[in-house]
Amino acid sequence: MATINGAVSHWYSELPQPRPPLPGDRDADVCIVGAGYTGLWTAYYLKKADPSLRITILEARFAGFGASGRNGGWLGGLAPGHRGLLAKKYGRPSVVAWQQELNRAVDEVIAVTTAENIDADIVKGGNLEVARNPAQARRLRAEVEEDREWGTEGIELLTGAEAAQRIRVDGVVQGSFNPHCARIQPAKLVRGLAAVVERLGVVIYEQTPVLTIEQGRAQTALGVVRAPIVLRATEGFTARMAGLRRRWLPMNSAMIATEPIAADIWAQIGWEGRETLGDLAHGFFYAQRTADDRIAIGGRAVPYRYASRIDKDGAVGQGTIDYLTGVLNTALPQTRGVPIAHGWCGVLGVPRDWSAGVNFDPITGLGEAGGYVGHGVTATNLAGRTLADLVLKRSTPLTALPWVGHHSKTWEPEPLRWIGVRGMYTAYKVADRHEESGRSTTSPIAVVADAIARRP
Repeated sequence: MATINGAVSHWYSELPQPRPPLPGDRDADVCIVGAGYTGLWTAYYLKKADPSLRITILEARFAGFGASGRNGGWLGGLAPGHRGLLAKKYGRPSVVAWQQELNRAVDEVIAVTTAENIDADIVKGGNLEVARNPAQARRLRAEVEEDREWGTEGIELLTGAEAAQRIRVDGVVQGSFNPHCARIQPAKLVRGLAAVVERLGVVIYEQTPVLTIEQGRAQTALGVVRAPIVLRATEGFTARMAGLRRRWLPMNSAMIATEPIAADIWAQIGWEGRETLGDLAHGFFYAQRTADDRIAIGGRAVPYRYASRIDKDGAVGQGTIDYLTGVLNTALPQTRGVPIAHGWCGVLGVPRDWSAGVNFDPITGLGEAGGYVGHGVTATNLAGRTLADLVLKRSTPLTALPWVGHHSKTWEPEPLRWIGVRGMYTAYKVADRHEESGRSTTSPIAVVADAIARRP
């Protein structure tokens, strides 16, 4: 069978029938722009806290069209930000509290899906990280120590043999296991959540791109939604909005999914625990074993398009599919010859300091959350709960977390940001080749690239 290219993502067996668009001017108590995880979680917790609220969500295409329906399906406590930078600004205890809340948010999402009967193929099998050369192993050990220092409990360092007992990745010299992660089917989660908030009384208008957001109103070509509270949850598509082109960089990430893999090949691979899987290369990969026994794997093939352009419904070049197939076959040689069923891509929001923010101005009623740097599947739940508390004027432990009120500088104008991002990832590829030769420490090329990018 031919490989499907784009069509949003593999997570959609068929594209959903869109909900009707905005039929004209409307009034609401809260207007949310964007029907991805952030917008839907915010609506969910607002409606649960105050069922009388009239909440309207405006979505340019359909709920889950963006990163929420295209990601790698890691429901993990990954920090969407530079913990050291945030600690310098807001204090170390607040960052430790933030990390612990992110870890707890994994179980919060699972609890909500159970309570609301959302079937998202969730298996809390933890996350396995693997190092395949000495330099990666050194970074892995440092990463484990750092995570422990920031308040993550239960992480284990594994020998290469112990890691291979879980998943037989080729050439593993060391591994780590983090229990705070679950595999999910991303589109099932976002579509299920959209259905739940509708049952609670939230109105979702799809096929309704928002042109501008101002105090008290969201303007579309089909009409205006007037509301004292207007919240933006547009993540990687933020650059399309007027005046926000340089706010968050739309970073590109691509994925492939194999055809279902035969039982005899799975017997060679292992992966019985359904862990999510990643590595410590600079051009890292992320992967999962799906509910129907495929492997879905992703990475940064073409990380950025000039002038913040965005893909066409997830379409990728054949070179990207070939590159990711090579990554898969190198890490898991058992998969050589397994057909690739689907290739796709999507964008994620990256602030200039690589740190997400949750903001709400009670005077103007304007708020936003995002910039998750690819770590948003769990963070969106915490952001949604936090935005709900801020809107409802509740002082809670969540509203004291360090990303509340955090603002990042804008990105450089073109062509500087294109040169910078493309140069950074080219350097990472060179650094990975450098380290594959057997050096025991991180390539200085990657160290310089991190410093220039101010990347954690």
